[in-house]
Amino acid sequence: MAVRTLDVREDILGANDVLAENLRSRFEKSGVFVMNLMSSPGAGKTSLILRIIESLSSKVKIGVIEGDIASDVDAQKVEKANVAVIQINTRGACHLDANMILGASQALGIDGRGLLIIENVGNLVCPAEFKLGEDVKVMILSVPEGHDKPLKYPLMFTESNALVLNKMDLLAYTDFDMELFTSTVLAMNPQIKIFPISAKTGEGIETFSRWLEERIREKGMPSEA
Repeated sequence: MAVRTLDVREDILGANDVLAENLRSRFEKSGVFVMNLMSSPGAGKTSLILRIIESLSSKVKIGVIEGDIASDVDAQKVEKANVAVIQINTRGACHLDANMILGASQALGIDGRGLLIIENVGNLVCPAEFKLGEDVKVMILSVPEGHDKPLKYPLMFTESNALVLNKMDLLAYTDFDMELFTSTVLAMNPQIKIFPISAKTGEGIETFSRWLEERIREKGMPSEA
């Protein structure tokens, strides 16, 4: 009798995709635009979220789901900005999945929100594989991480709709090759939008926030808080 081999990874991703589509339908019915925000640890996800809140909270009602292996440090920062937030601790898992988002979104309450931001676990590998019912995948890379990261972690760059290049205020102190980086990314994903910013100084935040607001409006979501 032949031994049957199961592709566990395929089964897990398939089940997640089904639930993610159900989540997407729920988000559509509730009138909420969902952004899945991904990056390596320390690239600036929470800093960008706080800048988005500063730019858009008067125009759209925002909710945040924070994903971390442990602690609620980032959730506390978001809460201080007077935005509803739910913390997910994965206790070792390197990414969020659709089932986690289902429970968190129910606890948060999504009806009437114009924007739901999901801050994924800091990792340039696993988060790109798991759909969460989002409208857009946005990744952050920080200048100090280097211009070679697209070649090392291609899936994250090919799966994302937008790339935020953070910490531009440090560009002069690094050997980051902006021209090479941009050409590499666009060769991998010609449709991706690239936004150079500094979450610290505010450089480029308005441009990215305007792009995000336009995506919300295109979906026909509420534009008033």
